[in-house]
Amino acid sequence: MLVSNPAPRPTSATYHRRRAMAVGSLALALSAVVGIVASVAGAGAGAGSGGAATKRRAPAPPRGPVTIAWVGDITPGSAMGLPPGDGRVQFARVRRFLRSADLAFGNLEGTYSTGGTSKCGGGGGQGCYAFQAPPDHAPALRRAGFDAVNLANNHAWDYGAAGQAQTTTALRRARVAATGRPGEITVVRRRGLRIALVGFAAYPWANPIGDLGGARALVRRAAARADLVVVAMHAGAEGADQTHVPRGTEMAFGENRGDSRAFAHAVIGAGADLVVGSGPHVIRGVERYRGRLIAYSLGNFAGWSNFGLGGTLSESGILKVTLNAAGRPAASHWIPIHLTGPGIPELDRSRASRKLAAELSKQDFGRAAGMICPRCAST
Repeated sequence: MLVSNPAPRPTSATYHRRRAMAVGSLALALSAVVGIVASVAGAGAGAGSGGAATKRRAPAPPRGPVTIAWVGDITPGSAMGLPPGDGRVQFARVRRFLRSADLAFGNLEGTYSTGGTSKCGGGGGQGCYAFQAPPDHAPALRRAGFDAVNLANNHAWDYGAAGQAQTTTALRRARVAATGRPGEITVVRRRGLRIALVGFAAYPWANPIGDLGGARALVRRAAARADLVVVAMHAGAEGADQTHVPRGTEMAFGENRGDSRAFAHAVIGAGADLVVGSGPHVIRGVERYRGRLIAYSLGNFAGWSNFGLGGTLSESGILKVTLNAAGRPAASHWIPIHLTGPGIPELDRSRASRKLAAELSKQDFGRAAGMICPRCAST
């Protein structure tokens, strides 16, 4: 009987070499399987996103705080004269203060228009004033740093519907937002926040300041569309002796100019985060109400041979308020301004308007006076 010889037993080195090769083959196989699974998953993700590669989501942009600068009455020109340099001369001395804010906002009294019929008929005079500058003067606002203007005032209709239509077109081309017409809510974006601007006055071409119910409803709608709401009110009696904020309704030239206190408190109750005022042509105090600030008037800001000047009529200011994302004032800054020449604003190193605003705030609002200082944290 023949017996075959058994296969030789592999040496230790040969055994380990074969084992390593087997492990390597297994690893390659597993790698291929993983690659296939990954490819399938990637294809599915691409199909669900239009074939684009999946990207890591960018971090959310910061939300505030945002600094808002408010000024009073601005007239672009009239039959009494136009500022040279297409209007740029008016703002040359205060440009740096306006441009340093995230949002600069003012009350535009007058039109950027040509032709049309003035509300004063012939040439004005006898207490009637109509303001008009050519549309190509509107970019002067943007160059100065203005981002938006309020058109809810008694001079927005100086040249009727046609004059206002030309004005809004000129502002849009200059990239300056406008607000104040009936039902209008203007939303701008700054530092990751949506800011709604709403203007009110006592005229049919504006949101009515005397309708508190309607004002509350409009502000609520604005609050639903934006993170912050800023309300501009053109209200109050006019004149050098009208520096105090009275209780109750104010009249001027036979017009009901609204109840400034009641209006401001009502819109804050409805969701406004900042209320700013114009109309009296003089400075009035600043009030703190429900954790929000109300600046009742900052006087005249810029004109051209059309404002009465001297004493309190020449005192002005730029109020800069920093709001956090919740609408609370984190800081306030009153920049004192004085009007010179035909109505040009410039920094007042005597700080007269700041002192006046602080005194009026204490007299009219007592412990609720708003902070008027270079840099104050609000509570």
